[in-house]
Amino acid sequence: MSTSELQAPAPAATAVPAPSAPSAGARYRSDRAADRLMRRLLGIKDRDLRSGEGAHKAFRISVLISAFRCVITYVAIPVLIPILSLAGWVAAPVGIALCVIAAINGVVSVRRFWRADHRHRWTYTAFIGVVFVILTISTITELGRLGVI
Repeated sequence: MSTSELQAPAPAATAVPAPSAPSAGARYRSDRAADRLMRRLLGIKDRDLRSGEGAHKAFRISVLISAFRCVITYVAIPVLIPILSLAGWVAAPVGIALCVIAAINGVVSVRRFWRADHRHRWTYTAFIGVVFVILTISTITELGRLGVI
């Protein structure tokens, strides 16, 4: 007997279907009225599961911009204004610009959470809602410094 005859025959390859990720048009995690309203408000037309990675990155950037704005507005400017004899006309535009950047980044990150159908999308939406209230108050305060309102 030759060695090729002693070897056991190889088992037939069986096709095992690979688990497929839901397609972009797949059903959402929840189809409640509140979820549908929020998706419509944010302009979300389809699901993109890859968007979850971008959502976390946008969230981190948004929080960093907000933290940077707070440090500049409440720490650096109050210290630097007396030292450099600058008036509020320098602080207010910087604060407003940072508020606008943080708000835009917040909207981008909320859209990404919803587009990814992230399981914590409502928690993040509530958190960013609080951030938007703070940004609104800060913007009104800065506009008051400029004498606009």
